[in-house]
Amino acid sequence: MQQPELIYKIADRAVYEAALASGQMRGMPVDLADGFVHFSSAGQLRGTLARHFAGQSGLMLLAVRVDALGEALRWEVSRGGDLFPHLYAPLPMQAVAWTTEISVAANGDAVLPEALR
Repeated sequence: MQQPELIYKIADRAVYEAALASGQMRGMPVDLADGFVHFSSAGQLRGTLARHFAGQSGLMLLAVRVDALGEALRWEVSRGGDLFPHLYAPLPMQAVAWTTEISVAANGDAVLPEALR
């Protein structure tokens, strides 16, 4: 499998702002419970938003450079047998290429940045 240049993390604003202050993100509550930081590839992002974030606003979408994560990043089988990126370390905020605020409608639809359409 060829790794993409960017993977994506969705976080609420409070988690994001705490990560900016500390320089690293340990993740959302589900990440802390599972022991790794969950990410999605570009092709997986809409499904993740619909499944886990429907009806939420004020979310931050972080585009993260894969090459900055090293061997702590693993691609593992998850939903539907698809390989999802999981980071077994805190996310260093210097690995974030860009961020944008997004909202997800109750039906799971979200307007994504042009680069992801």
